[in-house]
Formats: sequence, structure tokens, C-alpha cells
Amino acid sequence: MTSGGELGPPPGRGPARVAALFTVLTVGLVVVSIVSAAVGQFGIPASQVVGAVLDRIGIDVLAPPADPFAEAALWDVRFPRVVLALLVGGVLGVCGALMQGCFGNPLAEPGVVGVSSGAAVGACLSIVFGWTFLGAFTTPALAFGTGLVTTLAVYVLARSKGRAGVVTMILTGVAVNAVANAAIAFLVFAGDQAAREQIVFWQLGSLAGSRWAYVATIAPLVGVCVVVSLLLARRLDLLALGDRQARHLGVDVESLRLVTIVVVAIAVSAAVSYSGIISFVGLVVPHLIRMITGPGHRVLIPASLLGGALLLAAADLLARNAFHYADLPIGMLTALVGGPFFFWLLLRTRRREGGWT
Repeated sequence: MTSGGELGPPPGRGPARVAALFTVLTVGLVVVSIVSAAVGQFGIPASQVVGAVLDRIGIDVLAPPADPFAEAALWDVRFPRVVLALLVGGVLGVCGALMQGCFGNPLAEPGVVGVSSGAAVGACLSIVFGWTFLGAFTTPALAFGTGLVTTLAVYVLARSKGRAGVVTMILTGVAVNAVANAAIAFLVFAGDQAAREQIVFWQLGSLAGSRWAYVATIAPLVGVCVVVSLLLARRLDLLALGDRQARHLGVDVESLRLVTIVVVAIAVSAAVSYSGIISFVGLVVPHLIRMITGPGHRVLIPASLLGGALLLAAADLLARNAFHYADLPIGMLTALVGGPFFFWLLLRTRRREGGWT
């Protein structure tokens, strides 16, 4: 507290460390993006990748690819996939930071409120019944809609006497996730072999088949999510003091939680509708950033945006190039990293608190 009774700035790790973190994340993001666009079955020099981008914006410094097939591969296949990976990873990182701030728990992540499993139900419905009323956007649109509805249902069911407690919301999310997973299992059973394979591939997560149209759809939602998240940053810092203390400092806790959950539901539903379920990005990235910079959301949110984008872009680069003529599910790679990290986080929490409670 300051002498005037106002809350002081959230604790951090110093401006030099924060500046170094943002520098490393930005440079890493640029390097990984260029390498991801350059590397593949049809290799393109990194200088030509940069030249292609600069040429499009009217800067004639480096030569773009002379081969029209290379130019087409960059702009029609690789660049949309790289940009979509950055958008999806960034929004998952931001939403993970929001959920952890909203619930006051570093183990929280967007899937807690059922958004991923709800989106999977919509995607499975489209796949099993062969719905195409929106063309190529049918599966993403249904995934977006059911993810949003499922999350709002968790919030409504968890409310009691005008409030939605953290523990009640988490337990309600567990129950709704169980029902959604049962619905997915039933749809897998009801579908034919082709539908089952498509459902399994969608649930494992992939950025294959990315298009500029998908990027144009998700980019505005990501932008709105980031802007709203930054506007909520100060109130999330106050919420970290506890619900009662935050109310005394003028925070409408219920409205804050509702807005946060709606933002997470919209952003994550949009992300997973095109990428499938990608686990642990929203858990791992914000927690690592918090360990470096401290808990202040005005730094945590933009850093999580960059960190999530970097992590998913790097994972997609590995998924595309780990095996020849094979595209590994990206959700599998993030789970392989996130699972051990989650267990380490549990052990660290147990040691620090002296038990599991």
C-alpha cells in the first residue's frame, strides 16, 4: 500500500529482467518464424523468406524466391500456417494467464471451464453427421459455438446467490468436461471409420491445412482478447489479494470473473476451432513467465502472448520436420512437454506448502 491508501505497483523482478525477457521472446519469435517458413520438404533459403516478406511491403533489399513454386509454397502454405501458429499459441498463453489470475491458482488453464471439450463436441457433430452448411467453415463454426456455450453453461451452473465461487466453478467444469467427453465417446462410437480417424486427428491438434481465410477469422478475435486482457490487468492484480480485499478496493469481483471467462471462451473457442485441442500451452507459458517477471498482469499478459506464440511456432516446426513425409499432431508434442512440467509444478507446490492441501 502507498501512503495514500492506494495499492502500489505489483511486485516484479526489475525492469532490466523484464526488458531482457521481451527482447529474447521477440528475437526468438522472429527467428523461429523465419526458420519455420524456410524449412520443409521443399527447402527455401531464409534470406529469400525475408526477401519475400519485404518485397510484399515494397522494400527491395533482399531478393525474393525466383522460383514461382517456392513463392507459392511460402504464401499459400507456409506463411498462413506460421501466422496461425503464432495467433493460436499467443491467445492460449494470454487466456492461461487470465484463468490463473481469475481463479488465483497457477494450475488453472482454459480447459478448466470446458471450452476445449465443448468445442470438440461441436467438431465431432460436424464430422460424424457430415454437415457442410457453411462449407469449409462448418466444423470450425460449430466448434466455436459449442465451446462458447459450454463455457457459459459452466458459469451459469456454478452460480449460487448471485456469485460463482472458484471451487464451485472448477468442480462444475470437471462435471461438464466429463459429460462432454462422454458425448465425444458416443459420437466416436456412432461414426464410421473415416469419421473416427478424423475425430482422433482433430483432438490431437494440428495446424495442417491452414489458410489465410482462417487467419483473417481468428486475428480480430485475438486482437480484441489481448486488448480486453490488458484493460483487466490492474483489476486482476487486485483480485490476487483475495475476493474480499478486492471488493473493498472497488473491484466488482463477479463482473470481473464473468468478463474474463467470456473473453477466454471466445478466444479459445476460436483458436481450437481451427487447430484442434492443444494442451498445456495455457498452463506452462504463464507460469514460466510469472517465475521470471513476477505476478503483475501488465507484464504477464503481453509476455504470455509472445511466449505462447513462440512455443507453438517452435512445436509446429518440430511437428512438420521431425519425420520425413509425416506431420505429427502438435497437441501431442505440447502434451509431452506440458505433462512432465505439470507434474513438476505439483511437486514444487507440495514442497512449498508442506503438503497437498
